[in-house]
Amino acid sequence: MPAATLHRLPDQLRPNLRLVFVGTAASTRSAELGHYYAHPGNRFWRAVHEAGITPRRYQPGEFASLLDLGIGFTDLSKSGAGMDHQIAAETIDVPGFKAKIEKFRPRTIAFTSKKAASLFYGKPSSGIALGRQQRDENFSEVFVLPSPSGAASGHWTLEPWREIAAWVAALDTQHPQTSS
Repeated sequence: MPAATLHRLPDQLRPNLRLVFVGTAASTRSAELGHYYAHPGNRFWRAVHEAGITPRRYQPGEFASLLDLGIGFTDLSKSGAGMDHQIAAETIDVPGFKAKIEKFRPRTIAFTSKKAASLFYGKPSSGIALGRQQRDENFSEVFVLPSPSGAASGHWTLEPWREIAAWVAALDTQHPQTSS
């Protein structure tokens, strides 16, 4: 499918979410279907459930219902689609992403790949560690997770996903989510 006909994924954001997952861009399959993490080989939906972030295993088409759990979604590129190395640099909008985070102020941000985090921080992926990042008092808590993409199988581990699940659970006990 030509890139010009791909549908970008809508942001799933609202004020004070407990967690926002941030990717580089939609995969080709996600853009075609209009669902986050839609490729059958992607581990995202299994990981969020197995780590304890969601109470059950959701399907990609149910992504919007995670707002009810205080979980949102966005990408650094809202117009690009494909694997990380296929995303045109000019479609990456870090200032736009930061503006969204400042507007909606989620409690925790999780980059779903080292590539997304490296674009955000402006440094090579090799300089990015998995897990909780050093706190910047002007920003939400930030975690970097291993990519759930099937293409990143050699680097897969569930441990950072469990770390963020424990972090979010601890936050929930300190600051229970209010219904909107």
